[in-house]
Amino acid sequence: FGPLSKEFTFRGILNFLKKPSPKKVKKAVKEKVPEKKAEAPLKAAPLKEKKIGAGWRVLKAPHISEKAGDLVDKNQYVFEVWPETNKTEIKKAVEGVYGVDVIKVKIIKVPRKKRRLGRISGFKQGYKKAIVKIKKGQKIEILPR
Repeated sequence: FGPLSKEFTFRGILNFLKKPSPKKVKKAVKEKVPEKKAEAPLKAAPLKEKKIGAGWRVLKAPHISEKAGDLVDKNQYVFEVWPETNKTEIKKAVEGVYGVDVIKVKIIKVPRKKRRLGRISGFKQGYKKAIVKIKKGQKIEILPR
């Protein structure tokens, strides 16, 4: 038959496993990339949205308990907050998220407690909570009805 062509040799059959040469890949990529249209610049977000985003980085959740429910009558609301936050950050976050005027902020660190389950002992995780007093006549709707 004569010399076999490259396609019919054993190496020629397995050529499909080889990666294509970089020159071919670059040409293929250049052909497939569509031209980008000039886009309008993005507008800056309003200040309220920025405050809300920052507020949820400070406040974890409202702390719901019997005592916290009684404090609502005195215009005081209880929130669980991240351990590294301070009073000014909490004040700004509550004002930004709920749109109320904060008068006073108190912080309580609840320590971790040792717990046992049979032989296994461990700790119940501690947390930090903030009691926020707001201006008289304003309300925060924690649980929507």
